[in-house]
Amino acid sequence: MQKNLLSIITVVKNDEQNIQKTIKSIISQKNINYEYIIIDGKSTDNTLKKIRKYKSKINKIISKKDNGIYDAMNKGIKVANGDVIVFCNSGDFFYKNSLQKVMLLFDKFNYDFIFGTVLRNYKKGKILKFGFNFNRMLYNFDFATSHSTGFFLKKKIYNLIGNYNTKFKISADYDLYFRLYKKNLRGGYTKKNQKIGNMKSGGFSSKMSFFQHLIEETKIRIHNSQNILFVLLIFVNAIFKNFNKLFLQNKS
Repeated sequence: MQKNLLSIITVVKNDEQNIQKTIKSIISQKNINYEYIIIDGKSTDNTLKKIRKYKSKINKIISKKDNGIYDAMNKGIKVANGDVIVFCNSGDFFYKNSLQKVMLLFDKFNYDFIFGTVLRNYKKGKILKFGFNFNRMLYNFDFATSHSTGFFLKKKIYNLIGNYNTKFKISADYDLYFRLYKKNLRGGYTKKNQKIGNMKSGGFSSKMSFFQHLIEETKIRIHNSQNILFVLLIFVNAIFKNFNKLFLQNKS
């Protein structure tokens, strides 16, 4: 059995169609020492009814109104008892016995964080994401796998750098990654062929426009003290590269 306790947190609201797939992928994991926490945003459909079918396998079920997904994620972090925390939000899932591979890496190398390989689903296809490159983050936030099913962080590091900043409603995970980067911590990742999680398309951030994403990402860079001129260059370059996308979204 592994040394570290893993806290697995699922955030959900009104997702009766997908929640059971997520739960089953977690409670079927073998050879790991874990606790399972579900944070429900006061669902009004049959989500809670479906969650309670598995209550003997779930350590904590909290159903309260929240102020967005990152507020709900912070609630999960607050009540987690594990040494390592990972999110698997509703609709996403872990592959069979994949978590054992991640926890063995924590035990062997004593990493502060690990990015697991994730198959990400988009409206126009799928992309297998693996590894991370913090240097790329300095100019492009597409530098790692996924905050849901793919990002494993020790709780002591959350205590060190803080939780998700809820003033960022779309991309608070990017802000947290910036703080992680600045601490120069020890991180690892799973091999490309070691798929850990699967992240569905159509999440909250995908409902936001390109321009909304760009504005918040720019604010995150400024908040984390990136050079203003460099941030402006990134902003203008993004506008130039995505002019058609931005024009079409504003026209629709």
